[in-house]
Amino acid sequence: MYWNSNMDMVNQPPHYNQGGIECIDGIEASMSKEAFAGYCKGNVMKYLWRYEYKGKLEDLKKAQWYLDRLVKSQEE
Repeated sequence: MYWNSNMDMVNQPPHYNQGGIECIDGIEASMSKEAFAGYCKGNVMKYLWRYEYKGKLEDLKKAQWYLDRLVKSQEE
């Protein structure tokens, strides 16, 4: 797999989709609802913690993505 500027590295990074299965879906399926919530919360915290030093706007978007996924998992 190669990277190009047209790839969406926040919502659909190609390195997280192998064999038609999104990595996040596999992770969620392997965990309880509570464990998955903790996983999402931890990732939100990680990306917020580092955004000023590393990924800037991309890290803020990743934090938002995990927060959205956490909200979705709690609505189900």
